[in-house]
Amino acid sequence: MTSVDILRTPDELARAERHTAHNYHPLPVVITEGEGAWVTDVDGRRYLDFLAGYSALNFGHRHPGLIAAAHAQLDRITLTSRAFVHDQFAEFCRSLAALCGKELVLPMNTGAEAVETAIKVSRKWGYQVKGVADGRAEIIVAADNFHGRTTTIVSFSTDPDAKADFGPYTPGFIVVPYGDEVALREAITPNTVAVLLEPIQGEAGVLVPPAGYFAAVRALCDEHNVLMVADEIQSGLGRTGRTFAIEHEGVVPDMYVLGKALGGGIVPVSAVAADRDVLGVLKPGEHGSTFGGNPLACAVGTEVVRLLATGDFQRRSAELGEHLHARLNALIGHGVVAVRGRGLWAGVDIDPALLTGRQAVERLAERGVLAKDTHGSTIRLAPPLVVTREEIDHAVDQLAAILS
Repeated sequence: MTSVDILRTPDELARAERHTAHNYHPLPVVITEGEGAWVTDVDGRRYLDFLAGYSALNFGHRHPGLIAAAHAQLDRITLTSRAFVHDQFAEFCRSLAALCGKELVLPMNTGAEAVETAIKVSRKWGYQVKGVADGRAEIIVAADNFHGRTTTIVSFSTDPDAKADFGPYTPGFIVVPYGDEVALREAITPNTVAVLLEPIQGEAGVLVPPAGYFAAVRALCDEHNVLMVADEIQSGLGRTGRTFAIEHEGVVPDMYVLGKALGGGIVPVSAVAADRDVLGVLKPGEHGSTFGGNPLACAVGTEVVRLLATGDFQRRSAELGEHLHARLNALIGHGVVAVRGRGLWAGVDIDPALLTGRQAVERLAERGVLAKDTHGSTIRLAPPLVVTREEIDHAVDQLAAILS
């Protein structure tokens, strides 16, 4: 680029500002291309992507196998609606159910839809199987949760930005502190139908539960005939070094809620997976989605499951995650207060006397690394699982530089 070249980014940002509602506060970067762990903006500048679409891009930008699956399906058929069965549907559901160790799968589109599906299934199971009186079902959730932004989901959020001014709120949810076994035990009543939790709370700052917490949750759910529902939308599908983050806790939930990486960074794909005695409560006409389980989504999703079935991405996340966390922990006392996470996922608390989280990610972007802030001085790092050791070192070096 020469001195006479005109930068496109300011104009593109201004154009976007004129025609969009303010539901996000994006960094001033306008991306036009991506490959692997890197993206390029409209002015030709390259950035190392350490957000990976909030884990939607676990396999990197334009993974060749996923792109090939999408291209092949685009030449055949992309949508039938669920009024008909298409030839990609059975294999996607079969392979995903096998990956989860469950009998049934219900595909949807977005993560929030999958959470809504889990809520509806849990309530119907509570009425039809557990015998809870109609309209009395309760679902226990954790403070500082993030499960989506529909009106029902924000009803049990404790984040004022997500919840304020969107009432009246949907009843039927009990909020307890995350990681508090005693509080959970005390919250369970005969009307409790499910406990809905994130194995690691991403939006809250990549909060890892205390050791043994989920084993206690599993035991309580078994004791009281309550469904254990794991929201693995952001934590699952290889991100933490296991297929599912809850595997680190040695327990199996009754229902998995999946999304983000399930679509390979190409199309929105989500799903819930559970055994027949849970998902089987749904009957035709009681729940649905025009685009849920469409041919294009299933073709891509099947390839995602195939990639995960090898275990290569999980191993890569575990091994490189150890290196990432070792590098980040070395910064504690040098501008970093604390580091949390598992695998290729980290919450980094910046010394608030130095920078806010927003200032930190803005300065990282200036140095060619993209990340996301949350809650004050915390930033989240979640590179694609195709990232290299050298790229991790480069990103952490840039973080160290802005803190010095």
